[in-house]
Amino acid sequence: MRFDKAGILFSSLVGVGRTRRFGLVQNELSKHVLPPIPFIGFKGKTGIVPIENEIEQSVWESSPPLSADDQFFPFYFVGSDGVKYLLPYEPMININGKNTLIRRNVAKAKTKGGREVGGSIKERWNQGDYDITITGVLIGSLLTGNVEDCFPREDFEKLRDFMTTPKSLKVYCEPLQLLGINQIVIEDFSFPFTKGENVQAYEIKCYSDFDYKLLLDIDD
Repeated sequence: MRFDKAGILFSSLVGVGRTRRFGLVQNELSKHVLPPIPFIGFKGKTGIVPIENEIEQSVWESSPPLSADDQFFPFYFVGSDGVKYLLPYEPMININGKNTLIRRNVAKAKTKGGREVGGSIKERWNQGDYDITITGVLIGSLLTGNVEDCFPREDFEKLRDFMTTPKSLKVYCEPLQLLGINQIVIEDFSFPFTKGENVQAYEIKCYSDFDYKLLLDIDD
């Protein structure tokens, strides 16, 4: 449509939706009145153009997983074939350690002032296992949709296979490396209810595991 000053004023008064009707009236008047005086302030086809408002696919896409370089403490599971599996989103890791003590309560000599010495006698001690809790989340590529489209099924199955392995697992994470932990044994794991169709939380409770030499040679 082409508007002039008069056309803008006219259209603002009667509305664009009614201009087609006035155009028909103007055509009929031009056949009987000389000279024809156009009272519609624009020329051209009239009509309402439908607005296409399609939602882009990217609106429903979630944030992509972070690479190891973008994570502060990336956590890896190492499979039996030596292939590393990186947890796609950096988990929270809690580590608790303890020492196992053997204490004896025995009678002790008094001090020079005649005062009894309190406390127990620690005969021996050794270091216990590290209790490790790994809490994280798996996120699908789409925010909503069918289970096949939005649920993080591939990562879920990979993590499930590691958690149900009946043997110690090799892991790699910098805080664990600082404590000398290269292997863990999983005791408990859970997939709690999580809000969001494409989100699944998990929690893993495990212990540190070390290789021990139980049979000693004579030279040892």
